[in-house]
Amino acid sequence: MTRNISCTANVWEEEKFRIKTLRPALLHVTAGVLVLSWYPPGLADDNGEPSDSLVPFILDAAHRYAIKVAFHIQPYKGRDDHTVHENIKYIMDKYGSHAAFYKYKTSTGRSLPLFYIYDSYLTPAESWANLLTPSGSHSLRNTAYDAVFIALLVEEGHKHDILSAGYDGMYTYFASNGFSFGSSHQNWKAIKTFCDSNNLMFIPSVGPGYIDTSIRPWNNHNTRNRVNGKYYETALQAALMVRPEIVSITSFNEWHEGTQIEKAVPKKTLTRLYLDYLPHQPNMYLELTRRWAEHFSKEKEQWLM
Repeated sequence: MTRNISCTANVWEEEKFRIKTLRPALLHVTAGVLVLSWYPPGLADDNGEPSDSLVPFILDAAHRYAIKVAFHIQPYKGRDDHTVHENIKYIMDKYGSHAAFYKYKTSTGRSLPLFYIYDSYLTPAESWANLLTPSGSHSLRNTAYDAVFIALLVEEGHKHDILSAGYDGMYTYFASNGFSFGSSHQNWKAIKTFCDSNNLMFIPSVGPGYIDTSIRPWNNHNTRNRVNGKYYETALQAALMVRPEIVSITSFNEWHEGTQIEKAVPKKTLTRLYLDYLPHQPNMYLELTRRWAEHFSKEKEQWLM
């Protein structure tokens, strides 16, 4: 099983039962790591409920299926380098000893936790540097809470901010090709070159399609049709072309943005039509992911020869 395909997921309190379906699905696709959207205890986004209490259940479930869990720290109100310092300590103290807690083996042979910081650009690079550079005023570097920190790349200029901030790498998150500089497949080669030149990781993010007009009616121009799986495979091929260490998938279950890869059947409510994969099987995108994860694993073996 590859440990280098990461899949983002949201799991809310009222959907605790979904954890049972999450396990075999991720096992099927051979995604080695589930990247969990995370808010500090008591906090959530505007449409959700606090979900930190679910983390132990998710870790236990993941462990039973040999899946690891990493954390995708969300941009809660008041988030800055000081609060993230406390977040990292909290997560590592509470969950770091769990067998399913993901650790990445660095080029120097260290095994460190890996954290994705969503919307990292909202905090100035100088502030992040206090946390992420060895000389920072409250640095995590060379402490028990050191980790691999991955920033979100949206605009081209963010590359230099991420570097000066002390991050270890960058990811692109968005599933809509062309939506941002970072999410545009045509830019990935140049981004990877920049990262290689500066000892940074580049984690391209791929998705099966994109449609969020049920929650953002004005955003139709960013819709990306799935084209019976071709959009997904094109994105995966583009990602592998730059020989990344990790490929992240957006997403496992972000239904409201139309990026989910979990099983889907036709469903309609009074307020929403859920898009399915007909005439294909409900597990079409899980199967595609499994095949590409296996392909990625074989490709990486060739790159190292």
